[in-house]
Amino acid sequence: MTVLDERGRRCPLPVIALARAIKDVAVGGEVTLLADDPAAAHDVPAWCRMRGQHLVTAEDGRFVVRRVL
Repeated sequence: MTVLDERGRRCPLPVIALARAIKDVAVGGEVTLLADDPAAAHDVPAWCRMRGQHLVTAEDGRFVVRRVL
């Protein structure tokens, strides 16, 4: 599993890092994003909906995204 530590970085940087990293993950694989910017709580789920990826969990600045496409 890929883990991205984007704590301390402001959106949209964590989402950009997620978009880059998910390309290197096999379909069905997961990326864990650690982000403490409050905007990430909105931006990550929105990005998943727009890009057709599955948000597995979103708790306390930890977002697990499963690659669908």
